[in-house]
Amino acid sequence: MTLAAWRSPLSRALHRNRSLVYARYLQLATVRADGRPANRTIVFRGFLADTNQLKFVTDFRSQKADQINYQSWGEACWYFPKTREQFRLAGQLILVRENYADPALQQARQSAWHELSDAARLQFAWPHPGQNRANLEAFQPQPPNPIEPLSNFCLLLLDPVEVDHLELRGEPQNRWLYRLDSAGVWLTREINP
Repeated sequence: MTLAAWRSPLSRALHRNRSLVYARYLQLATVRADGRPANRTIVFRGFLADTNQLKFVTDFRSQKADQINYQSWGEACWYFPKTREQFRLAGQLILVRENYADPALQQARQSAWHELSDAARLQFAWPHPGQNRANLEAFQPQPPNPIEPLSNFCLLLLDPVEVDHLELRGEPQNRWLYRLDSAGVWLTREINP
């Protein structure tokens, strides 16, 4: 697979904003079963090796996972303050659970678990997200095994089919639209901001 042309400006934005811890945070929009939008902040965990797929992690018990099971399309919006750039990435969401059929993605899930900090892994052992607040002791579980992911841990992939890149500096500003065509080829157009 060839890497998409939008990967280079996105990698450059990540590099130029690397001193900002929050530059790895972006917003992901999905659709609830009742048709209403849902939006939340997630942490970018890198790209799946040799693909254009963005990696995130989530808890299968979360509302986000329910929404992905209902509608597997989503759109991420990512703003880089230092370089004043915005990327909107729309595409298929792939939720890799413990019983996911693809062995390569199961391995990627296990690697994502291993790459988490101890504190991040511990959050997956906390009580069910979105339920009534549990007592304090429930938030102090035994540390999970750093090698074997908990059953509720999921790797979440965003496989873009359209990327809108806007540079908010310059007069006029610069904007590009990248689209994956039906033959699997990325097309690039410079468009008005």
